[in-house]
Amino acid sequence: MSESNSTTTPPKDPHNPERRGTFLWQNERTKDKNTWVKVKFGNGKFAPELRFNPIVSFVSILLVAGFVVWCILDAKGAGNSFVAAKTWISTKFTWLYIGSQDVWAVIIIIIYFSKYGNIKLGQDHEEPEYNDISWFTMLFACGVGVGLFFYGVAEPLYHYTGTNRYTADSYSPDNQLAQEAMNVTFYHWGIHGWVVYVVVGLLLGFVSFRKGMPMTMKSCFYPLIGDKIYSWPGDVIDILSVITTLFGVCTSLGLGVVQVNAGMNYINPNIEKSVTNQVTIIWCITLIATISVVSGLGNGIRRISEICFTVGMFVLLAIFFLGEPWYILNLFTQSIGFYFQWILQLGTHSDAFEMSVPSFGGKDRGRAYADESTDGPSNWMDMWTIFYWGWWISWSPFVGTFIAKISKGRTIRQFVNGALTAPVLYSFLWMVVFGGTGIQRERSAAGAGLCCPNWNSLILDGTYEIPGQFADEHGLAMGDIERSFSGNWDKLCEGSKCNPCSEKILTWFINRDNETKILSSESPETFTDMYQTLIATRGRFGQTSQDFSETRLSCFGIDDMWFALMYSFGDVGPFLSGFSMFAIILYFVTSSDSGSLIIDIISANGDQEPPVLQRLFWALVEGGTATALLAAGGTDSLKALQTASVITGLPYTILLCFMCVSLWRALAMEMGDIDPFGPDFAFTVLDPFISFKPRLWWNIFKEIFLTPVTLYRVMLKLDSGARGAAILMCCVSLVTWLANVILDLAHYTTGVTGLAALALVFYVFFVTLVSSVRSNVRIAKGIVGNPVEDFFCSLFLYPIVSVQMSETLLGSGTVPLMPRLDPDLLNPEEGEERETKNLAV
Repeated sequence: MSESNSTTTPPKDPHNPERRGTFLWQNERTKDKNTWVKVKFGNGKFAPELRFNPIVSFVSILLVAGFVVWCILDAKGAGNSFVAAKTWISTKFTWLYIGSQDVWAVIIIIIYFSKYGNIKLGQDHEEPEYNDISWFTMLFACGVGVGLFFYGVAEPLYHYTGTNRYTADSYSPDNQLAQEAMNVTFYHWGIHGWVVYVVVGLLLGFVSFRKGMPMTMKSCFYPLIGDKIYSWPGDVIDILSVITTLFGVCTSLGLGVVQVNAGMNYINPNIEKSVTNQVTIIWCITLIATISVVSGLGNGIRRISEICFTVGMFVLLAIFFLGEPWYILNLFTQSIGFYFQWILQLGTHSDAFEMSVPSFGGKDRGRAYADESTDGPSNWMDMWTIFYWGWWISWSPFVGTFIAKISKGRTIRQFVNGALTAPVLYSFLWMVVFGGTGIQRERSAAGAGLCCPNWNSLILDGTYEIPGQFADEHGLAMGDIERSFSGNWDKLCEGSKCNPCSEKILTWFINRDNETKILSSESPETFTDMYQTLIATRGRFGQTSQDFSETRLSCFGIDDMWFALMYSFGDVGPFLSGFSMFAIILYFVTSSDSGSLIIDIISANGDQEPPVLQRLFWALVEGGTATALLAAGGTDSLKALQTASVITGLPYTILLCFMCVSLWRALAMEMGDIDPFGPDFAFTVLDPFISFKPRLWWNIFKEIFLTPVTLYRVMLKLDSGARGAAILMCCVSLVTWLANVILDLAHYTTGVTGLAALALVFYVFFVTLVSSVRSNVRIAKGIVGNPVEDFFCSLFLYPIVSVQMSETLLGSGTVPLMPRLDPDLLNPEEGEERETKNLAV
């Protein structure tokens, strides 16, 4: 059994998570104050029942229903709003997404190597419920879903051949571009992605299994706000968690549906890639997941996860051995080193210049490249990194809760090894096997002369006029073709050097007996037949060799690339494609089933065995929401799915920052570095919003104008001999506050530009003064906190902070950080009735 450095002496009868009378914190028991609705239809053992938090459940349902109705009634408007919201978020908050991921990773690394690493997620005597292999397969199968299949081939290929800051430099060696493509992919699937699951899972596992709190997201904030998690702040946290989880799961479900539809189309071009087909697939999968829930098969998540992982391993090993194993091993070793060499630079790059005014390649300064290439597109960060971080974060309540649920009895160090180190390395291996093989195929096909016809131009605009030189060489005249042509043949290919591709297609039209064998067993007799055959096989002609062994993967869409790679492996290609579709569907069902379970747990106040009826309901809600997203996105449904994750991920990014503070404080309490029952301010900054007290709010209103006077009084109370410093503080704070108010009024009355910015400057100075005094009060009273916390409390709520300091020093004094409870609750009798607010129906 692993040792723990905890200073807490476990009681003779350690906390039993199955017991529902009270919850434990530092050997103190706290009542379950959650709001409940409990209904049981009948008296039998298997009678259906409902148990849920009505506020969290009903508000979440209303918000989701409103969203679905909006998408149905105004699909185009909803789609446009998604695009605008995603662009706004990436423009304004890239720094937050990028920087916060780095901070979370650093915090987890520090905890891993600190004395806190030996603390168990559970009591000291408890051992892990699952062995290491089963545990890893469950957390990995839950943590990635269908994402690795969708992006396993497509992302490295896209970064290698698409437009970004690396390919913008036409002088970069091709090998360097390929390595940069793998490195960016590693970044998106590496430490920065998986760390969000670790933060949530680690904190939730700690407060649930070691401290006895309910396994719901609001419990994560108990070390910060105590019993206030049972009032509206806790409900808001859980509602946001439900919505965020729902959209995160729907994003993955949507990606899976798009890829399954693409696979069907690739295998049989008669099956169109359309929103109608995708919606049909979603509801077929939802039906399977629903059957899984009702039958109870979904409860065997361990076995399902092991099957999913095994299926994925089969495909991975098949491609590894069918391709070039030595190349894959070389690339894996090389890419690992490249990733850790550049992780600091890549992990902080925010495309600041790319998203600002374009540089035009430095042409105006005589620094332009010969081909006038620029520095890359301004929307790359929006399309990739910001989407990924929003997606990972939106999955964090779901995956974090699930990982916590299966990690009881493991130490923090074991948890980080299994939930961060191992999944990251496995994700890297996956990307190298599929992405590396895809890049290899792309380079080989390019060398063979395969190219990418622009089928949209050909099909939508008709074919084009035959170039004169080609017509002369082949003795053709316009009368030889039954259809009129107009335009330019160069449009038939992507890029600027596509004449060989255009000529190849023309040759196919002419030499029917030879060229059409690639496409059809029957030679078409008329131009119309040839044209229709060309359209029907547009996904392959010109892009692959006759036996598909040479495949120009960059010619395919993101959702097609996986199947194009599978088909490049000769006779086993159709089998690999079909087996991949089976694997995607299996992950799809698992994600839907598990997602509905976690949403139900959150909406049921952390009840780990919620009723089946509720899981069934949330499974149907997931299907409906995914359908709405696809409908709103239309033909560009992928962007709608991505946008949903980014939008819901933004507020959760802020919550994750608070979770990091809560995690550190909880561990410090556990090790005795912080006294959980030590002093705190007379009231917290949330108290005025939880219980309405007219006198308190009247004082807060007065402090909007009188804070400089309060700073003077507080400083005198801290040091009666520092009257001069107190007067100076009062005067300076008054000047900065007045300057802020006057400049703001002038801005709105005169419209002079720049006044609002100057007002903010003075406001920041004023807030800094307030926060410095709050820090002195906190230190003098021995209150837990830090200057950063003081600054942000003052920045957003300075009148409340002012009253808080006044009450603490001049009024009622401090209160315990976590109030001790009645002695009767310290050793409750077995069979004690659960003390809850029950809304009986």
